[in-house]
Order: sequence, then structure tokens, then C-alpha cells
Amino acid sequence: MPKESTKTIAQNKKAHHDYFVVESMEAGIELVGTEVKSLRAGRVNLKDSWCSVAKGELFVNGMHISPYEQGNIFNKDPMRVRRLLMHKREILRLYGLVKQEGYSIIPLSLYFKGSKVKMQVGLCKGKKLYDKRADMAARDAKRNIERHLKEQFR
Repeated sequence: MPKESTKTIAQNKKAHHDYFVVESMEAGIELVGTEVKSLRAGRVNLKDSWCSVAKGELFVNGMHISPYEQGNIFNKDPMRVRRLLMHKREILRLYGLVKQEGYSIIPLSLYFKGSKVKMQVGLCKGKKLYDKRADMAARDAKRNIERHLKEQFR
């Protein structure tokens, strides 16, 4: 069985800065043809997107897919709400956690898996300002250590 290749389209770097990612999972996404062509060109923004559950279905809000130039009348609204495809029991489990424990469902990345477009969504808990500062300090310390080690072994 050949292994399916994955090609990352976009990542939500702000999500890792603003949230603790507790769990992540893969979901399919319902798109129209011109949106897929735009994704192949890498014209998508996940920065301020989030997921919501309505009537037992999972939707992604705030994701911007730029209109395809040659799409003319077939282009859809770039900010429209798109349905995510997951098993019903997974959606209900996520919905229960979001309602009870104050988690959020945030899109982390968008990628091609074979010829299909998939989205990695994360069950996230919001970070406080001091958590963000601690992460930045740890990252700076790690960068300084690596810089000194590199200078030492020259």
C-alpha cells in the first residue's frame, strides 16, 4: 500500500501562541472547486478562525480563502462558513468538552493528504498573559544556548 503524501498549505501559528493545544485531530473540509484551486495556490488565512458546533455538525468560521482569479461567477464568499467532516461521536465529545470545561476548537493547519484537503483542529485552552511571556522567555533562552554552543564548536 503506497504511503499518502501530505503537503502543508497553511498553519495557524497564532493558535500555538494564544492557546495550549490539549488534543489535535484530523477533519475533512467541504469546499467548492474554485476554493480548492485557490488552496493549491496557497491563498488562505487561518489567523482568526475558530470552529463551532451547530445541530451536531462542526463548522469553521473566520477562515479566509481568497477568490480564484479565473473563477469569475463560480467564486464563493471568501469568508463563508465551511462544514468540517468528522464522525458524529467525535463532534459530540468535542461539543461536551467545549460546553463544560471552557475549551475552544481552533484550526491548527490545512494540508493536502493525497488529493483531499484536510484540516487539523485542536482542542485548546486559552493562555493567560503570563503563560505567553513564559513561553517567549523559554524560547529566547533556548535560542541563546544554541547560539553559544554553535560559537563554541566553531
